[in-house]
Amino acid sequence: MDIIYVLVPLSLLLIGIAVLIFFWAVKSGQFEDMESPAHRILFDDDEPLSRHHDDSDQTPSDKP
Repeated sequence: MDIIYVLVPLSLLLIGIAVLIFFWAVKSGQFEDMESPAHRILFDDDEPLSRHHDDSDQTPSDKP
């Protein structure tokens, strides 16, 4: 029964920290635009992210 005297304040402290983190996230604008990232995947990129090299112009290094 003595453990309850430790667990109740500890749980209140953790809830308080979670609430502070939530209000910090709201204040810093984390929840301002919830729809643009979801729609961004539907649009094509103008430039490719990486360029693939053609293997035909490279010489193999294992050639005897």
